[in-house]
Amino acid sequence: MSSDPLLQPYRLKHLTLRNRIIVTSHEPAYPEDGMPKARYRAYTVERARGGVALTMTAGSAAVSKDSPPVFNNLLAYKDEIVPYIREMTDAVHEEGAAIMIQLTHLGRRTRWDKGDWLPVVAPSHQREAAHRAFPKKLEDWDIARIIKDFADAAERMKAGGMDGVELEAYGHLIDQFTSPATNELDGPYGGASLDTRLRFCLDVFRAMRARVGEDFILGVRYTADECLPGGTGQAEGLEISRRLRDSGLIDYLNVIRGHIDTDPGLTDVIPIQGMANSPHLDFAGEIRAATNFPTFHAAKIPDVATARHAIASGKVDMVGMTRAHMTDPHIVRKIIEKREEDIRPCVGANYCLDRIYQGGMAFCIHNAATGREETMPHTIAKADVLRRIVIVGAGPAGLEAARVSAERGHHVVVFEAANQPGGQIRLTAQSERRREMMSIIAWRMAQCEKQGVTFHFNSWADAETIAAEQPDVVIIATGGLPHTDVLSTGNDLVVSAWDILSGDVKPGTNVLVFDDAGDHAGLQAAEIIAKSGAKVEIMTPDRAFAPEVMAMNLVPYMRTLQALDATFTVTYRLHSAERRGNAIVARVGSDYGGNLSAGAKERIVDQIVVNHGTIPLDDLYFELRPASRNLGEVSYDALLSGEPQTLVHNPAGTYRLFRIGDAVAARNTHAAIYDALRLAKDL
Repeated sequence: MSSDPLLQPYRLKHLTLRNRIIVTSHEPAYPEDGMPKARYRAYTVERARGGVALTMTAGSAAVSKDSPPVFNNLLAYKDEIVPYIREMTDAVHEEGAAIMIQLTHLGRRTRWDKGDWLPVVAPSHQREAAHRAFPKKLEDWDIARIIKDFADAAERMKAGGMDGVELEAYGHLIDQFTSPATNELDGPYGGASLDTRLRFCLDVFRAMRARVGEDFILGVRYTADECLPGGTGQAEGLEISRRLRDSGLIDYLNVIRGHIDTDPGLTDVIPIQGMANSPHLDFAGEIRAATNFPTFHAAKIPDVATARHAIASGKVDMVGMTRAHMTDPHIVRKIIEKREEDIRPCVGANYCLDRIYQGGMAFCIHNAATGREETMPHTIAKADVLRRIVIVGAGPAGLEAARVSAERGHHVVVFEAANQPGGQIRLTAQSERRREMMSIIAWRMAQCEKQGVTFHFNSWADAETIAAEQPDVVIIATGGLPHTDVLSTGNDLVVSAWDILSGDVKPGTNVLVFDDAGDHAGLQAAEIIAKSGAKVEIMTPDRAFAPEVMAMNLVPYMRTLQALDATFTVTYRLHSAERRGNAIVARVGSDYGGNLSAGAKERIVDQIVVNHGTIPLDDLYFELRPASRNLGEVSYDALLSGEPQTLVHNPAGTYRLFRIGDAVAARNTHAAIYDALRLAKDL
């Protein structure tokens, strides 16, 4: 028996959990037709295989037709979900883990123009800012119907083999009843009394318990402090915690703190990189101490040391490492094997959740196998035939190609022109808030060094250098250079966002940042400029700025830039620039036409910063193409089916040649790493 606090079993009612680490409920947006089909099942089972004690699916599964799947939620109100649930629960149980599901009615946290176009319902007509729907105020028959829907859904989940059900009670309908900020009903479910506001929650639990019996876990994930004027405060939250415990209906409390009706509120509940780790852990510990009741908690607990402290100190009984398990599903297995240094670190980039809130699937920024378990490996298999592989570039794409190739058993050599690895991530990490991004590089370097990869830094590779290595495969991962040649005239008067990030160019005093790439580089440059005391205007031709940054990552930028009085201008395009004395005249127009289309407006500034993505640094690739066997061509059919690349267009060629990441086209870190993984895993 291990003495590690994290590896101690825990008895939850009749259920024995094999350790203290859980994956809390979250919706990766993998359902198909509202069902947890093969992709969803493979993702869930991988975390069980990695050793987690309990995995919770859905975030959350909808119990009613008027709770449409705005996050591509599972549809727990359909009978046809049961066999899919059974396939998933059987597979998880075979791996030794328990499995639960989170159920919800979204209330006002959805839209009326989704699903069946039924009215959004809530205990008031107040709109939720994040989803913008004005709800119908619930009637008594709505309440009775929804309580029955919860009980029906719980029964389906038990029939599907789930070990239990957790109710989502923060920001969703149950919390909308409980919170005085959102409950404007009269009668038995409304008013000023906590008794009436909490009644809906307890009636739902009573209905579910009557349906599923005592041999089934029921829990609640709820806010014990909304941190919201007029909402549930800490004192009332503690009283709610006691009443939930004393109800006799609930087997554990899963505590969060905050509110999620706005992007800033959501980001404080689920902090991203640059924000404090485990910010609500002590608060969860206070609830645990006050109630002496099984308590779970998760909120930016990305590392094993913090999780171990959470359990050893008695703050919680089970600790959630949810985004961490999206990054590395085998955390527990590596703890057991005393290989904690091999755990792929969550860097808090929040690419996973931000994609969901833009209608996409959840993918980890630096584990391209997450969500693709059917086709991409988390553990790399050895190759049948070993090769000599030369990689040019030690950014995220090059390092991932090196890591995967080395784990395949190949002899790998990497050339990098800079004196350190990292590529664009090294620039990104210049920002204190985004320093965690360097773990993407540091982890890969450590894995490569463990596998014996040879690195040549300060080495500008050319065709002669490559030929001297006698490679079987050459992978070009040289990235790109900033593309600033976007004006009709005056391109020589602009600098790139990279120039500002690197410190090669100092900020001016009155600066226009023209950002039509819409990624982090533009806002990071604007932050540096604003912090220097300069006046800064961020301009984009799009109808919204920084769309590639996405909602939760945008929050820290906005807090900083608004505090420094930055100006944001949308739907305007920088057309040209010219020198006028010591100033620069920036001519601005609009794609929307009128007399602005040719640049009728002017800005007088002393610096123009352009963020327009990158141009591939591909000279070496084209130099090497004629001597390659495949002439640089990639068989997409082979790539997508997981087969080796076998194209031969030049039988006299001595190596196969590929390029990946931004050396192909400007994209993002995840795309670069995915390029590398799906190519190198079959070399």
